[in-house]
Amino acid sequence: MKKIKQSPTDPKFVQNPYKFYQRILESNEACFWEDYKFKAFFDFETINKIFRDKRFGREVPSTLFKTTPKHLNDFYRIEKNSMLELEAPRHTRLRSLVLRAFTTKNIKSLETQIEELCFKLLNKMNANEVDLIEEYAKKVPVITIANLLGVPEEMSDQLVDWSNKMVTMYQARLSPNLEKIANKAAKDFFRYIENYACKRKTTPENDLITHLINAEQDGLKLNLEELVSTCILLLNAGHEATVHTIGNGIKTLLEQNIDTKHFLKKHTHSVVEEILRYDPPLHIFTRYAYENVKITNTVIKKGEKVGLIIGASGYDKKKWDQPDKFIPDRKILNNNSFGAGIHFCIGAPLARLEINIAIKCFFEAFQRSRLSEKPQYADIYHFHGLDTLKVDLNPI
Repeated sequence: MKKIKQSPTDPKFVQNPYKFYQRILESNEACFWEDYKFKAFFDFETINKIFRDKRFGREVPSTLFKTTPKHLNDFYRIEKNSMLELEAPRHTRLRSLVLRAFTTKNIKSLETQIEELCFKLLNKMNANEVDLIEEYAKKVPVITIANLLGVPEEMSDQLVDWSNKMVTMYQARLSPNLEKIANKAAKDFFRYIENYACKRKTTPENDLITHLINAEQDGLKLNLEELVSTCILLLNAGHEATVHTIGNGIKTLLEQNIDTKHFLKKHTHSVVEEILRYDPPLHIFTRYAYENVKITNTVIKKGEKVGLIIGASGYDKKKWDQPDKFIPDRKILNNNSFGAGIHFCIGAPLARLEINIAIKCFFEAFQRSRLSEKPQYADIYHFHGLDTLKVDLNPI
């Protein structure tokens, strides 16, 4: 097996990982990524198949389980009840209960509310130059999920701060100091949602926390630890990916000089799916093999961890015509950005709705906008999003 070396924190890679991906894809084989110490798959079909293969999963096999470091007890208190990290039967039960509250009907009902929020934020932008990441992309998803959960909107900045600190645990730049910061954020976040959930048990409202409290299947409900962990997961996972996609999407449309008035009127869905293929917000998912498996001539041993490089799968020439070209009306039936199989992202419908509305509203409000400086991606791999997005809203 070919061995590859590429530091995920190398500045050139951070700004453009796709050149590296394309070189690997040309070799048409799995590789051992030495920096991560795992076998990695880059092509679309193999990644999609592993997502759907029940011989692979997210939960750490018992043979590999290590005692939680004391300085990360609060972080893993949440992780151990996160459906993202579990397999059947617990994953099945948790996901079923959450889906009873997180329904398509509930999500669809948010459309007008999200649109009003977007225009409210856009109407506040008086200065010619703004940073759309701070003033728009970060605010739309966190205010939406706060309103959905029933948490006061004025808490949104604090929720983002806790979320940003917690998700550093998944980033290549992780350090002992960042671990301590993430654990403190997890402790504070848990305590806040726990107190709010207890309040909702005595004073129920028409919000997601109340619906999660009431959700029941076969006589079983979410216990308090599961309820709190689920609320935190919905915010962390939903916020991070949506922020990056809104930012990456607006950047791409401005750089490509796309006729947004035409394409967003007729093909908003296609534009968003193309953004998710062309510059996705998350570049790696991992899975563990639960038995010895052979995938495309690659032997994976039971208990082995593998990397699925979904950021590369959008550039696979076997799947996409002219993958390095942004085609706003490209017909995309599926992509790997939200995963597949039993772990398909439960928040994907909400994320797609938010991204569609946020991008469409921005270009409706500021049709003549342009980049005022070259955007730079943040050092947050395996997330992939902009540090800032400075835009001149009303160029002369």
